[in-house]
Amino acid sequence: MNFENILLEKRNSIAYVTVNRPKVLNALNMATMEELRAAFHEIKNDEAIRVVILTGGGEKAFIAGADIGELSKNDAVAAKEYTHRGQNVLNLIENLGKPVIACINGFALGGGCEIALACTIRLASENAKLGQPEVKLGIIPGYGGTQRLPRLVGKGIAMQMVLAGEIITAQEAHRIGLVNEVVAAAELIPRAEAIAAKIVANAPLAVQYAMEAVNKGMEMTLSEGLYLEAVLFAVACSTEDKKEGTTAFLEKRTAQFKGK
Repeated sequence: MNFENILLEKRNSIAYVTVNRPKVLNALNMATMEELRAAFHEIKNDEAIRVVILTGGGEKAFIAGADIGELSKNDAVAAKEYTHRGQNVLNLIENLGKPVIACINGFALGGGCEIALACTIRLASENAKLGQPEVKLGIIPGYGGTQRLPRLVGKGIAMQMVLAGEIITAQEAHRIGLVNEVVAAAELIPRAEAIAAKIVANAPLAVQYAMEAVNKGMEMTLSEGLYLEAVLFAVACSTEDKKEGTTAFLEKRTAQFKGK
């Protein structure tokens, strides 16, 4: 598929997805969301890809939010469809089965912050700004912000961010647990690549099952989550990778995982 609003590159088992609308600070319109959906479906089905790095084009923004001109034309019926379509894309990102590292290289507001929330790991440049300012437009977050944000940073802080529409610095985002690390802008992609390299060295199915255990377990009681963990642990123990990993450890050599 030829993309007009995003860039997709693949190298060294990593897919690089860049929202490439820098003139509008990488704002999300429906065309861009559809391209993201297509790109992540392609990545999901590409066995050679183990990790995704997601970022924004230019130096000012990761994703500055929704396309307000497009959003302003929505009535209730269109808005409901708009939201569901966007939520489906973010659900795909969150449950890809492969880690997605958000490299937040500037503004991550509204839908941009929500896309970051759906990613597995979030890194921010020192100049990044994050927030859910939808209430300033008379609306509420619609791509999961009211659900993923409190699960990540806690109810009280999430309420403050959503209700006040506050835009916070990368450093504050790190303090509250919204981003994993803050690095210099020039080090953002290299740091993501370093983390990706460590993930790529591990067993693909084990990575997938561990992500599933965490993501699904967050929606369960502790006892239910522990049961899910036990089931996925058992499934992992039935894989060829488990045999290879334990044998390699005992033989003091590097494991050669095949994702089987």
